[in-house]
Amino acid sequence: MPLKLFRSFLDFLTPRTCCACGRRLSVDEEVFCTACMLQLPFTDFLSHPYDNEMAQTFWGKIRHFEKAYALMYHEPHADSAHVVYQIKYFDKPDTGVDIGTLMGKAMKDSDFLNDIDALLPVPLAKTRERERGFNQSEMIALGIRDATGLPILDDVVKRTTFNGSQTHKDRISRAENVEHAFNLVKGDKLKGKHVLIIDDVVTTGATICSLAKQLETIEGIRISVAAIGFAGERIYSNHTEEEPDSINLEE
Repeated sequence: MPLKLFRSFLDFLTPRTCCACGRRLSVDEEVFCTACMLQLPFTDFLSHPYDNEMAQTFWGKIRHFEKAYALMYHEPHADSAHVVYQIKYFDKPDTGVDIGTLMGKAMKDSDFLNDIDALLPVPLAKTRERERGFNQSEMIALGIRDATGLPILDDVVKRTTFNGSQTHKDRISRAENVEHAFNLVKGDKLKGKHVLIIDDVVTTGATICSLAKQLETIEGIRISVAAIGFAGERIYSNHTEEEPDSINLEE
């Protein structure tokens, strides 16, 4: 049976839907429908990874920082945000893998990954991971690994605390909330390495800065960042994010 026909048969049994708008995907569409591919706020960060809005978030905050990439701009309640909501709040870890694969292919096609040695998903606290059933950053990293072959190091740093969601916190509160949230466990694995930290959304960068503070003690470490979404304080401060129970995906 030809591959296209086989996919049509699978789609009939278990229809695939667009990660952003929820419409049914055609046989030729992957992850996003054609309409969303044209309308979603994809960034151009891969064309200038060392100097873009997300990279600037970490300037002067992370020693040995190199570059940053986000697939799209994240705006609460917009279709771009629904992608992240599906993964984190609606029990769709496979969506994280699919998006990660898309990101991995894009980074592989550029020069972004040429000097990256390993992927480091932002750890979740054990209690939080048990509640959710998975770590969304690890799902994204799995997709990137599938597309690039880069190894995932998920035992180098552990999350020691979870003091509640960052959702409603301002810049100062976010930083304080994660100030001592991570503990370096097996730093020798990253000695002299260039690590790519994987997260779902970067807003103030507080979580990644806290994680990077642990990594900076490793000799020869270099740090870069990749995420599905970049909100940035300018975008985020103009909108109020809500907890998942109050999100209406039909809006």
